[in-house]
Amino acid sequence: MNFYNEMHDGAGGVRAHYERYAAWLASSPAERIQRKRAEADLAFRKVGITFAVYGDASDGDGGKERLIPFDIIPRVIPAPEWRDLSAGLRQRVQTLNAFLHDIYHDQEILKAGVIPAEQVLNNAQFRPEMMGVDVVGNIYAHIAGVDVVRAGKGEFYVLEDNLRVPSGVSYMLEDRKMMMRLFPELFSIHKVAPVQHYPDLLLEKLRAVAPKGISDPTVVVLTPGAYNSAYFEHTFLAQQMGVELVEGRDLFVEDDTVYMRTTQGRRRVDVIYRRVDDDFLDPTVFRPDSMLGVRGLLAAYKAGNVTLANAIGTGVADDKSIYPYVPDMVRFYLGEEPKLNNVPTYQCRKPEDLAYTLAHLP
Repeated sequence: MNFYNEMHDGAGGVRAHYERYAAWLASSPAERIQRKRAEADLAFRKVGITFAVYGDASDGDGGKERLIPFDIIPRVIPAPEWRDLSAGLRQRVQTLNAFLHDIYHDQEILKAGVIPAEQVLNNAQFRPEMMGVDVVGNIYAHIAGVDVVRAGKGEFYVLEDNLRVPSGVSYMLEDRKMMMRLFPELFSIHKVAPVQHYPDLLLEKLRAVAPKGISDPTVVVLTPGAYNSAYFEHTFLAQQMGVELVEGRDLFVEDDTVYMRTTQGRRRVDVIYRRVDDDFLDPTVFRPDSMLGVRGLLAAYKAGNVTLANAIGTGVADDKSIYPYVPDMVRFYLGEEPKLNNVPTYQCRKPEDLAYTLAHLP
């Protein structure tokens, strides 16, 4: 397979935007680098910055807590390239939101035959309960995690879209903080775009989609609990945003309104940044055996008294069987050509086709 080397070009030279970093790395004693790696691992372990990968039992450690991976060699993306990538990501997320609104309302894309109707309506992630439900600003995916890869010439392609309960941003933030702590000199010789304001931006966006008429919304982060693989991130984001971290048992619904139990009595909740899958959100509608959700939550949502980020039913837009149609969606909804394309060469219409495509990237 022809991999793209981020730091070196085809002739073995260092790419221009990596030159200063490469010079720093070459001048850094190996002992110092090794010592700093160990320091990072110790700090991550003390703080509890870990994650678990369920179902990976190949080494007998399936579900075991692991330290966040930390690499001192950063991925340097020049500003012009980042602007192009950002524009492509914005276009893609805008398109996926338009698709979600459409399939839960008029279903024009299905009527036009751009996507076979059964591909959507029979999808396990399609939620008929969301038909006709209007969400604030027509935004279904408030937070999106779009995985991108480079091909051999360096062009970006979208590997997959994550719209259900995207996770991982906390690890990026902690990696950046660790890099600044261990190697502050790198930030004096490079103009590095800041990322530490992400929690502030997230809170701003969540408050902006509060139900109509709510001027000072109460935002909470809904977690499945301490045994979830991304629990560190749930606690981290709640703490950084200055909002409450709650479990389903901390919330209740009365008169189609969501409330939180507090030591001062009940308090209305207006926006829920949920890190709980659809199936477990409301046992009166989805899985009746769920202990993670809130009874009556969907009714409150349909009544427009609470906003869920992301919306129920977003999973159909990031399903592997829908992925091949996203470039066509861009053309259908925006009348534009995709700025970012799917992985190239092979046309795939089923998940198993996608797996074949990824195995044969140029």
